[in-house]
Amino acid sequence: MGETGIMGLTITLATLAFLTDSVLILPIVAMPLVVTTLSDLIQMASKKFRGGKRVFRIAPIHHHFEAIGWSSYKVTMRFWILSVVFAIIGIILAVISR
Repeated sequence: MGETGIMGLTITLATLAFLTDSVLILPIVAMPLVVTTLSDLIQMASKKFRGGKRVFRIAPIHHHFEAIGWSSYKVTMRFWILSVVFAIIGIILAVISR
């Protein structure tokens, strides 16, 4: 998808969350996006404050998994599974909170 696609998807999700008054559920539903962004931030902070030491072999985290030997297919399937799980959790929380 690339950075441009992720940005567009994130902005769309944020807009929908504000329009539907479900801002607190957004980080749960968008957990794979949040984890990807946090892995970038953690890597940059680690390199800056720990003298160049890295937490991940490469960031974002899906590239780290590929670097440790996972196939692209395996990484994609794991992220899809996590996306579905967190989407279901978000839907359940949205229904309960109404």
